[in-house]
Amino acid sequence: MSEISTRDAARDGSPRDAVRDSARDSAMSVAAISSERSESDDNVWTRRLVLFLRVMALLSILKGLYHWAQVTGFVGGEDEAFENQSMAWQAATVYFAVIELVAAVGLWLATPWGAVVWLTTVVSMAVIELMFPGIYGGSLIVVGVEVFMLAAYLALAWMAARERPP
Repeated sequence: MSEISTRDAARDGSPRDAVRDSARDSAMSVAAISSERSESDDNVWTRRLVLFLRVMALLSILKGLYHWAQVTGFVGGEDEAFENQSMAWQAATVYFAVIELVAAVGLWLATPWGAVVWLTTVVSMAVIELMFPGIYGGSLIVVGVEVFMLAAYLALAWMAARERPP
């Protein structure tokens, strides 16, 4: 039998060959579906970390815009105007107006530099509140929120790092 006729016979083969081919095709598609599912289940902590970073990015945008509103005079009255505040308050407000928006961009993109800039803003706010209470009032609630966000980030980053192979 020639090679061409052998292929034709195999193609036009028995119903048993057709059943075997369809079983193989369905097994391959089930394997593909299950591998996609296990792949997505393996990265659950990474997805949670990215979601946390995006929420922190939105919060950073709001905080940055609030500081810019203070600088431009959209928030507060005559007594609370930017030019009537102390030099330390003005410097801190401009610093946070800029760095919060930069951190928001980096956090939204889930880049390493975004997390570093965001960590800088969190630590800076906590230090200003604790060490220089005359600038923003020294609120322990603000410090507590900042510490909680820092702890949540570190826990999520640690869990996400554990699910990736070395």
